[in-house]
Amino acid sequence: MQQACLKSRYLLFGLLLLSFFLNSCQEDQLIGEVLVYDNDFSEVGSLTNIENGRIHVFENDSILGNYNNEETIIKLGNLPGHNTVRVVIELMIHDSWDGNSGGVGGPDYWYLNVDGKQILNTTFSNTPCVSTYCLYQSYPDQYGRHYDPKTGAIDTDLPGLCQYKDTPGWTSKYRISKLISHVGPSLSIICGDQLVQDNVPSHICDESWSISKIEVSTLSIK
Repeated sequence: MQQACLKSRYLLFGLLLLSFFLNSCQEDQLIGEVLVYDNDFSEVGSLTNIENGRIHVFENDSILGNYNNEETIIKLGNLPGHNTVRVVIELMIHDSWDGNSGGVGGPDYWYLNVDGKQILNTTFSNTPCVSTYCLYQSYPDQYGRHYDPKTGAIDTDLPGLCQYKDTPGWTSKYRISKLISHVGPSLSIICGDQLVQDNVPSHICDESWSISKIEVSTLSIK
């Protein structure tokens, strides 16, 4: 009788363990997605809902920027019901970013905050990388990692904006996409930087950043 009870307990335990693993392996299900904001800064009114917004023409395209040791804030309201947001930013890194390098030229940070929560704090590097000299960047990870300059860029052959204007390879374009847990009818997106250039006469000409497109979607995930 005691042996039969032990077998029953083991069987029950096994079923509970199997149920746990089956449930834990289930993938999240996307119930609905709504594109609530799509801005490539080409239309009249592109700066609506943007604090510290300005338009610059680069390679015949209108872009948001350029910025140096500044923040720009996108504020959205009247969002549909959701529990997650997707923020997609096409970021352009102009001229002589020095990545993780310290001293008078860096580190060169760029960050993304959503509703006061830091989503990304990283560095970028545009410098040529050779076996004897390489200024590494942290992107596509948070600051502290080491990757070759321009790792993860979707375009590396664009000319610089100021210091290296008309010289290919001195603007790198990245497509940053983040899924963020979020509820509520409003959203605040902050993009900013902390750049170091203690040895140049014009900081914004030495290195800056712009945004060519922003997309925001609300998602309901089960």
